[in-house]
Amino acid sequence: MIRRFASFAAFAATVFVAATAQAQDLPDLGGRTVVIVTENAYPPLQFVDPKTGDAIGWEYDALKEMSQRLNFVVEYQNTSWDAMIQSVSDGQYDMGMTGITIRDDRREKVDFSDPYMHSEMRMLVRADEERFADEKAFGENDDLLIAAQPGTTPFYVAVYDILDGNEANPRIKLFETFGATVQALRAGDVDLVMTDGVAAQGYVDASDGALKIIGGPLGSEDFGFIFPKGSDLVAPINAAIAAMEADGTLEALNKKWFLEYKMGE
Repeated sequence: MIRRFASFAAFAATVFVAATAQAQDLPDLGGRTVVIVTENAYPPLQFVDPKTGDAIGWEYDALKEMSQRLNFVVEYQNTSWDAMIQSVSDGQYDMGMTGITIRDDRREKVDFSDPYMHSEMRMLVRADEERFADEKAFGENDDLLIAAQPGTTPFYVAVYDILDGNEANPRIKLFETFGATVQALRAGDVDLVMTDGVAAQGYVDASDGALKIIGGPLGSEDFGFIFPKGSDLVAPINAAIAAMEADGTLEALNKKWFLEYKMGE
């Protein structure tokens, strides 16, 4: 049924009432402090602004919005990707964020929120790369090297979708942080970085023409926030994600960080 309004004011009032009612339906966390750990190496989700030195990004904006809607205070901490899931599992932090792919093996250690973003795996290379244009050509050239972080989705894509399924394949060079894989690519130490389209496009935009994306997507993934098993934060965060998707906030963040924001400007 399509509702008709006598005036824009009536329409706006209805939208305001609906939004207020929706906000009132969200849980109230009573001003509690939530300690969130992140890596700050995954633009545009979260990274350090090279101009100001401030930590910014999609996830920071999303958590700021959630903290206002759910009434909690955020305290941020930093750690490496290798330590993040285990440290959240151990209860050192209340929540983790760094574009974490929702996977069943990780669910054994942590609880996930509902997905807040969907992405596809892409091939990030130097802008002058002409030796291969897709994963098949890369796999067939034994001289080519790929960079990855152990235990990540890009690592498993590299092993099983591009190479021979051998997790110890010497063509895979392991790095502690995602930023280090990109630095190795730019330096010519490796020839390919597998990552999701979100991070790939962020690094391309920031590379001043030094990097590009080639080939098609190699599968897809959903991102979620992580929590210690049994955390009482999962349900409130899920409610906030649903509300922000329903009222267009998530789409507005996508537009801001993937279309409008230009790193280095």
